[in-house]
Amino acid sequence: MSDMQKTVLDFIRENFIMGRSEVSLDPDESLIESGVMDSTGVLELVEFLESTYKIKIEDEELIPENLETINNIVKFLQSKGLS
Repeated sequence: MSDMQKTVLDFIRENFIMGRSEVSLDPDESLIESGVMDSTGVLELVEFLESTYKIKIEDEELIPENLETINNIVKFLQSKGLS
C-alpha cells in the first residue's frame, strides 16, 4: 500500500467508519454505494485532499471516476502530479 493510499484510507476510517469495525474497505469498492460516504462526505474528502496535498480540485473534477473508490482517488491525485 502506498503512503498516499494509506493517508486516504486512514482519513476515511477516522471520519466515516469510526466505531464500525465490521466495515471493510476494498480499494476498488464504491465508497458511496457501500454506504461509507454520502454526498456531504465527498465534500469533506475533497477538503481533506486539497488541504493535505495543497491542490485545487475543480468542480468538473468532482466525478465518480475521480473520487468513488480509494484506488480512483489515488489515481486522481497522481494525475494532479502527486506521487
